Amino acid sequence: MNAAFFRNWTNQARRGFLELSILNDIRNRRMYGYEIERKFRKSFGLFISEGTIYIILRRFKRNGLVETTQTKSPDGPKRKYYQLTDSGRETLSQMNILWQSIRRQADSIEQGK
Repeated sequence: MNAAFFRNWTNQARRGFLELSILNDIRNRRMYGYEIERKFRKSFGLFISEGTIYIILRRFKRNGLVETTQTKSPDGPKRKYYQLTDSGRETLSQMNILWQSIRRQADSIEQGK
């Protein structure tokens, strides 16, 4: 087995799934970065390193998928909340359609069809 190739492929697959998951999480409510990071650190199989969520969120903002607002926190510094833009909702819808197609194809392959 080519370990370097497999490691790279695994990282890409996880990153894509993580991006899809983050967008789906903030689809219906705004969330702050640490809240998102804490949730995904507990997720099975994602193995994210510290700061990964923030890198993804900055890229989402740069691409116009999310917008941010800052709100005072009762527990310390201001919190930056992320929420989807209209473009983010449109993109997420397309991503979810593609994800469903991939899942159906994977299920079919697994069942030997």
